[in-house]
Amino acid sequence: MTYFSPTGWESWGLSNRPTIPELMPVLVDEDLRFEDAAGPRATTVLNRWLQELPVLGVPAPESWETYARVARDWTVFLAERGILLFDTRKELRRGLSAYSAHRASGPVEARFAASTWNQHVSILSALYGWAVDEELASAVPFTYKQAVTAYGDQVRMRSVNMARRRMPKPHVTIKYFEGDFEDLFVKGLAGLCPDGSEDLGYRGRTTARNAAVGGFALSSGMRRQEFTYLLRCEVPALPRRRSPLPIRVPVPAGITKGRKFRTTWTTYDALSRLHQYFRLQRTIAATGSSWSPPLSWGDPLVVTNADPLGGRVNGERVTWAELTLRDRRLLVAPEGGSMLLALQADGSPFLDWGTVFKRTSQRLRERFEPRFPHTAPHRCRHTFAIRTLELLVGGYYAQAAKLVKDTDADAALALYLSRTDPVMVLRDLLGHSSVLTTEVYLRRLDTTRIYRDAYERAGRDQVLLDAAELEADDEFDEDDDI
Repeated sequence: MTYFSPTGWESWGLSNRPTIPELMPVLVDEDLRFEDAAGPRATTVLNRWLQELPVLGVPAPESWETYARVARDWTVFLAERGILLFDTRKELRRGLSAYSAHRASGPVEARFAASTWNQHVSILSALYGWAVDEELASAVPFTYKQAVTAYGDQVRMRSVNMARRRMPKPHVTIKYFEGDFEDLFVKGLAGLCPDGSEDLGYRGRTTARNAAVGGFALSSGMRRQEFTYLLRCEVPALPRRRSPLPIRVPVPAGITKGRKFRTTWTTYDALSRLHQYFRLQRTIAATGSSWSPPLSWGDPLVVTNADPLGGRVNGERVTWAELTLRDRRLLVAPEGGSMLLALQADGSPFLDWGTVFKRTSQRLRERFEPRFPHTAPHRCRHTFAIRTLELLVGGYYAQAAKLVKDTDADAALALYLSRTDPVMVLRDLLGHSSVLTTEVYLRRLDTTRIYRDAYERAGRDQVLLDAAELEADDEFDEDDDI
């Protein structure tokens, strides 16, 4: 598998620029041929499918890579057993049975957890559905049945792929920090003991950075790629006075899932800690840094005249909101170092938050609290959702809005909080496409069902409800990166 780049296309003998998206995965057989005497090979069809992913509901380059790897591994497995990618149903069923056993009880390095297997099944099901629609395949390896499901007072039929493995119900496993575990986690990131004293057994050197960014993630509900690729200059200024109202944080479309702009919020304390990191440790790491992105990333994008909305990049005015994840990690700040939120000691961008959170939770579990959960960045988002809902339902933000009603301290936000349904507020903060998605999401998070009576509403539109279920599925698929 390789990745397409249009660089130098003018010398390829083409009359027009290729329409293949940049960074699109391209599958190639070992002999570097796309067809033979029998006609186009399976890789040709797979590459066509991959190129259509942006209009098939898969806009993110990171997802393209996942789809390509799943299709490649499945195709290679079939080929090793003499089965074609678009063979007869009998042969495909034989291959699927062997593949399922291979991923469930084969060599240890080849085994999949149930969630990973189900992801692969969903992707392959989409591939074969597309191939049948395009009349490129006459059979699929999967068997489906119709299941009756109930959601509130709505009863509906939905198709179930029989190849999927059974998993625990989403509400069985707690996905957010309970009680004082949230505070314990931030202290762990800061290298502190549960009582706030210095943990003398910990030798971490980036505790200020880790605690600042971790606290910001908990207070804003941003996904990992969102807070990782946010620029320093995109962080809102710290208000002069502490306010009970949250502080708005714009989340640019270029870093969000599905490239959908939204506005979330953070707390004064979390934002204050982040600005303290900016003033001290981050400034030390960035000032005078000679860091430049490695050649494998691409050419550096040198920034001058930066402000919260944009700056000059290699001499041309650019708006930050237009930049993709790939663009952002190439940015070199005017004073030196990366433009991204968090830096390493040499001024290079820090990207591996999954490892930081995993190691911190492991240390807390071993040294202080055996019940402390394994932690991936997405747990911060789940925690934000639960904590925010508790405050909304409890009337905290409504009371805060009344306190600033007659002031200029974000009067629009005060009005919004005092007049809007709590679930709709949370929908906007999380960036869900509909309130149905947020309701499904909350049902999966809230194991004690304390909000069931207040927030259990049935979807009136079956199409919207199906989309809500799928969007909520995506939220919990991100928990598998720990």
